[in-house]
Parts: sequence; structure tokens; C-alpha cells
Amino acid sequence: MYLNGLCFITDSADSDLSLYEMINDVLRAGVRWVQYREKDLSRRQIYEGALILRELTRPFGATLIINDHADIALAVGADGVHLGQDDLPLKEARKIMGNRIVGISTHDLAQAKEAESGGADYIGFGPVFHTATKDAGSPKGAEAVREINKYVSIPLVAIGGINHKNVASVMRAGADAVAVATAISKGDLTANAEKFVRFLNNYS
Repeated sequence: MYLNGLCFITDSADSDLSLYEMINDVLRAGVRWVQYREKDLSRRQIYEGALILRELTRPFGATLIINDHADIALAVGADGVHLGQDDLPLKEARKIMGNRIVGISTHDLAQAKEAESGGADYIGFGPVFHTATKDAGSPKGAEAVREINKYVSIPLVAIGGINHKNVASVMRAGADAVAVATAISKGDLTANAEKFVRFLNNYS
């Protein structure tokens, strides 16, 4: 599975495009990892959206991760689920997901270590910078990414306020990937995605 470089997190509120148009455009721009995160939809709507994303991502060989809902991830044949600290415990999610991907949001070193020891496939760490996308606490800074990277060996995905101007500092600090929502979905989505893809491909 593709777990490095760039993860695009859906954020329909920041785009005038439909979910289908948004994901089709980022995939054609070179994105190969999509995380479906929609906090304001019903579970039925999330399921229906996830089906669309599975249909779109499969021909590209792109990894599809569903936020929060392990059962929906399994039902649509997604590659994995991403869980927050207040979601289903990792141990229980693993029973549902089997050998599919389970990622965990972490906000400090203790949580990162716990996720790794518990069998997570990757951690999301942040917010690295200020973000208005969700209330995830105060910014940790790129140096915190460097510190986490010293102690955690599973892939580290930096998230929170990452844009074209600061992505280099995050990658230099040791992130394996960056998760981006607003910096891609606001404005010219295709151009924004292509710029991230070019940078990260050249970086690696």
C-alpha cells in the first residue's frame, strides 16, 4: 500500500466541486493516497461517499483510508481506517480490519509510542502548524516531528496547517508523508495538488 509522500484529506466545505470531481481531479494530478473525512454527514452518506471513492481510487492503484468508521471501511473494500484518540480502540479496530491498514491520530510522544506498540500501521501527528480545519489543539511545530521521529519507526504522517511554503521543513524534520486538506482543496485544486506531488516526488 502507498503510505508515503502525500495524503489528500477530503474537505467538501472548502471546495465548490462535488466529491466525485474533487477526487477525480486529485488522482489525475498524481495523488495516490486519499483519506475520506466528512464530519457533518450521516453514516449512510459517508458509506455512499466511500463507495464513490473506492470506485475512483481503484483504477489508479491509490490507497483509500476511511476516517473513524472501521465497519464502513470494510464494507466498501477500503484499504484501511484512520482513528482519532476518542474513536474505537486500536485493539478492537484491528479485530475488524484484520490485516488492512489502521492509522492513529497522535498529538504527543506518549500517544505515538502507544500507537506503535499497539500495532498501528502509521501515525498521524499534529497539528504541526495552525489549522482551521479542525480543533486539534495548539500547533506542535516541525521540531516536534523531528522528536517523534527519533522514537517511532512506523510511518509518520504530519498533519495540520501544512502548505507549499512549510512542507519542506516538515519533510526535513523526518515526516514520511504529509496529510493536506485546505492547501489543496481551496483555490485551483488540480494546480495545488500537482505542486505538492512534484515537490514530494523530487524530495524522495
